[in-house]
Amino acid sequence: MTAEILLVDDNVVQATTRRAILVRAGRSVVIASGAAQGLQILEDEGLLGSIGLIISDHWMPGINGPQFVEKLREQLPKIPVLVLSGLADAEGEYEGMNVIFRVKPFAPDMLVALTASILDGPISRSA
Repeated sequence: MTAEILLVDDNVVQATTRRAILVRAGRSVVIASGAAQGLQILEDEGLLGSIGLIISDHWMPGINGPQFVEKLREQLPKIPVLVLSGLADAEGEYEGMNVIFRVKPFAPDMLVALTASILDGPISRSA
């Protein structure tokens, strides 16, 4: 199994919709149904080497977005992370974590463009 994007979201509808959008744009995507599963996937050495971007929801049960990114940064300090949230004020919770934060709803063409800019070229990161 290879993927260039790990999509971490406990909302099945949102995750499968985003995956379909990105696959249609030519990207390879694996979905984790939450942060704990996302961390397990990243322990797979074969898959880890192919991941170039992690897209995470902010609000998830168990391990939330900031906790996920904190654990992720221990293992992968430089991998690009895009956090999507319906809460604009949640951006402050990612201060110093080197993430790109965007507020939902997020138009499909914007997701494709942002993903392309992250995977295919430099982008300015917030926080």
